[in-house]
Amino acid sequence: MEIIEHFLYTKEHEWVSIEDNTGTVGITDYAQQALGDITYVELPGVDKDVEQFEQLLSVESVKSASDIFSPVSGKVIEVNEDLVDDPSILNRYCYDKGWIVRIEISDADETSNLLTADEYRNYLASLDRNDNGESLEE
Repeated sequence: MEIIEHFLYTKEHEWVSIEDNTGTVGITDYAQQALGDITYVELPGVDKDVEQFEQLLSVESVKSASDIFSPVSGKVIEVNEDLVDDPSILNRYCYDKGWIVRIEISDADETSNLLTADEYRNYLASLDRNDNGESLEE
């Protein structure tokens, strides 16, 4: 399972990569695997104001529909329109071409509420131990 070292993560399996005052947001490898084949992405509007951990958008897969939450507060300044025509990009490239939105961050201090790559790895391992006693770590 791929986890990018310099990204920050949520317990709901979103990631954010921060450059200057802009956060690029997507779903993790764990999330896309759990969802299965993603068939639809309902993108938010540009200029939408979002709060940390509130619903940002929804995705549908062959297994279910899921809400995606914003890891940071701010304003949506860009959406990945490629996902409208090809939502499966999220399955194939969840950390690069599969970014979902870019958010102009309104409160940089909120990053302290997010998980580092190591913390996210440990969180995933604890989830798996709770499920079946085995570790996700390779």
